[in-house]
Amino acid sequence: VDRNYSRTFNLTEETIKEIQTVKQEHIPFTDEEIELLWSHADDKRYADVILIQCYSGWRPQELGLLELENVDLENWTFKGGMKTDAGMDRVVPIHSKIRPLVERKYKEAVEIGSRYLFNYTDGRNGKPTTLTYQRYQTGFTMVRDELKLNPEHRPHDGRKHFVTAAKK
Repeated sequence: VDRNYSRTFNLTEETIKEIQTVKQEHIPFTDEEIELLWSHADDKRYADVILIQCYSGWRPQELGLLELENVDLENWTFKGGMKTDAGMDRVVPIHSKIRPLVERKYKEAVEIGSRYLFNYTDGRNGKPTTLTYQRYQTGFTMVRDELKLNPEHRPHDGRKHFVTAAKK
């Protein structure tokens, strides 16, 4: 390539403002939404994973990459993370409210022989596979819509909820 065309024009301030207003902010869950998720933690697939995210602050992709060897059920911590130097290999306490959920996920992973804490079961062949961001997003959207949570919620909102609760 002999020319960088992006350098041949400037964006107006009006265009920049328009781009900035399009960016959606993440929103925390309301107390009522959290209660609703808790009431379905045992019977609605992925409700438990969303709750774990809300009480731990993991990014959706980080959840899928949590390995069993980095889940300490004796000291109640997870170790994982990505994206930034501070975020890599960080140790996160497992909140007392989600301990039973984490323990259940741990046992499920051991039973199916997975090295990851969270797994996705393919509806077509029933085989467990890793929980990718796309799969988490699909499960998140399903729970959000079935429980009639705020339709503007997105997969990172559990992380936003955690940060908001921690600041309180």
